[in-house]
Amino acid sequence: MNLAFFIAKRLSFKAERTFSKLIVRIAILGITLGLCVMLLAIAIMKGFKTEIREKIRGFNGDIQILKYDLNSSYENSPFILEQQQLNQIKQLPQLAVVDAFATKPGIIKTHDEVEGVVFKGVDSTYHWGNFQKVLIQGKVLDFTKPNHQQQILISELVAKKLNLKVGDNFLMYFIQESLRKRKFEIVGIYRTGVEEVDKIFVIGDMDLVRRLNKWDDNQVGGYELRIKDFNQLDASSYDVGDELPTQLKAVSVTTNFPSIFEWLSLLDINAQVVLVLMLMVAIINMISALLIIILERTHMIGLLKALGESNWGIRKIFLYNAFYLVGFGMLMGNIFGLGLGYIQQQTHFFKLDEASYYMSFIPIQFEWLDIVLINIGTLVICLAVLIIPSMLVSKISPVKALSFK
Repeated sequence: MNLAFFIAKRLSFKAERTFSKLIVRIAILGITLGLCVMLLAIAIMKGFKTEIREKIRGFNGDIQILKYDLNSSYENSPFILEQQQLNQIKQLPQLAVVDAFATKPGIIKTHDEVEGVVFKGVDSTYHWGNFQKVLIQGKVLDFTKPNHQQQILISELVAKKLNLKVGDNFLMYFIQESLRKRKFEIVGIYRTGVEEVDKIFVIGDMDLVRRLNKWDDNQVGGYELRIKDFNQLDASSYDVGDELPTQLKAVSVTTNFPSIFEWLSLLDINAQVVLVLMLMVAIINMISALLIIILERTHMIGLLKALGESNWGIRKIFLYNAFYLVGFGMLMGNIFGLGLGYIQQQTHFFKLDEASYYMSFIPIQFEWLDIVLINIGTLVICLAVLIIPSMLVSKISPVKALSFK
């Protein structure tokens, strides 16, 4: 029989002394709350990064191919990418989608309001899969309809400013040497939650941009590329750039939206700070509880030493007891943390200010690897740190301990 384990089990489940019960409960509560907060902090951080990143990727792509010039306006400089070069880019293993586009500034005019926007033109081969996630009303452009050049998608933000809805018509003026105007019908309304996108872009047919700018039929303003693994963004940008002629450049989404991605990178630091603080709270609580338990059992320690038990054998008793307390606290922490996260995933109960956080609710994204690593790390670190206070056992004299009451 494992004596240390037997005694530890008796201490954990059948002890009748009440002096240390409150401290033990506080220690368990500390571990429960600490693990719960750590799980939710990582899940919220991952949720924020994934949701916001996917919204921007869905609208902008991961990499854009643009003409290499000094043009910093919203109107693209046209270029032609030879079919052979385009095919070589499409054959890169990390690429998933390649879409052509062109942009042109304009002004929307309704009866009472005007709003400056950027018209983003796409063609019939455009992949709408990612954009469908941010479409909240109506439908995407239907290039099979005869009037597809009059169809347009606008953001919810612009629609509210101009008091427009799906099915409404409006005039849009394009500023160039001779002012041009076109009439459009709203077929869909989208919302990314990213103000830099929502307040600027409307989406229509790229052929209209070609006609207004007097481009050739095969000229484009740029290409949007989406890759399979976002973690390989930098390497993929270099690979695409190597395939391009000197007059073209590859620009990553992190370059187009630097402030947003810098903010997202700060979330990693915030999550790391939360993890360290919560782990410190759990460790301090457990050290305090273990020291109090050892001092409360001074008489038992003296008796075991008098019967010939080694210091390490006695220390194992308290380490087994600490393992039970840590394990129970972690079990409760997982239940509360994963439970709250699941409820938030299903209900979106906790809301956010979308203007400040790009999201209307707190996003949650659990990954099993994160859960396993947090649990293993918490258990190992707590038990490793508790070896030090358990050394107090070796300082207790059997003679003094037996006389202690």
